[in-house]
Amino acid sequence: MAKKATPGIKVVATNRKAYHDYAVEDTVEAGLVLVGSEIKSIRAGRVNLRDSYATIENGEAWLLNAHVAAYDPASRYGHEPRRARKLLLHKGQIARLASRVQQRGYTLIPLRIYLRDNLAKVELALARGRRQYDKRAAIAKREDERRVQRALRERERGRR
Repeated sequence: MAKKATPGIKVVATNRKAYHDYAVEDTVEAGLVLVGSEIKSIRAGRVNLRDSYATIENGEAWLLNAHVAAYDPASRYGHEPRRARKLLLHKGQIARLASRVQQRGYTLIPLRIYLRDNLAKVELALARGRRQYDKRAAIAKREDERRVQRALRERERGRR
């Protein structure tokens, strides 16, 4: 399920457990409001999205619990690593996401943070949490697909 990198985009951090713990249904790109030391730390790749999520409060979207490591050269003028960061979305996007999160039991999780044209962006997913048996079923399906692909490759080699 990994997306292919496109030119002009540098993926900085991915939430690798997201596709395991959640069933992703829709994605949206959002900008981030950052301070200077945060963008420098993000460019250095010092970001962790594990256990982070997004929420919508008072018509604004916020990224919570994302860890952006302190940028050492900023010393005392640095930032709080786990502070809430405002997400930049259109009003219509926020309204649509808020209604789906409230009505159907979805949650907003960040899938990856990347730099596009030197601007930090976050890919948010509208996702539903998976139960343990759903996770096992997904793993079994993935292993079956691998087994089929392996058998096809071996069969193709045998023809040559």
